[in-house]
Amino acid sequence: MDLHWRNTQKPARFFALDARAFAAVLVFLVHARLWTFGLVVIVMLIFWIAERRGLTFEAALRALRAWLAGARRPALRSTLRRHWTDFG
Repeated sequence: MDLHWRNTQKPARFFALDARAFAAVLVFLVHARLWTFGLVVIVMLIFWIAERRGLTFEAALRALRAWLAGARRPALRSTLRRHWTDFG
C-alpha cells in the first residue's frame, strides 16, 4: 500500500460506506431498539444512495440545502426591496 501525504484528505471508510454513516450504528449499540435499528437502516440507505450518485457526505448536504432553498434566491429580502410607487 502506497501511503503518501496526499492521501490524508481522503474520507475514512468503514467497509463500503463513509465512516460517518456508522455513527448511527453506535447509537444503535448504545440504545438497541427496533426504531433505532430502522434509523440505522435508513441512514445507511441514504449514504449508499448518495455515494451511488457520486456525492460525498458534504456534497450531499450542499445539494440538499440547494434543493430546499429552491431555484429563486433573490439578493435582497422582500422587505428591503424597493417597489414602484405611483404618487400621481
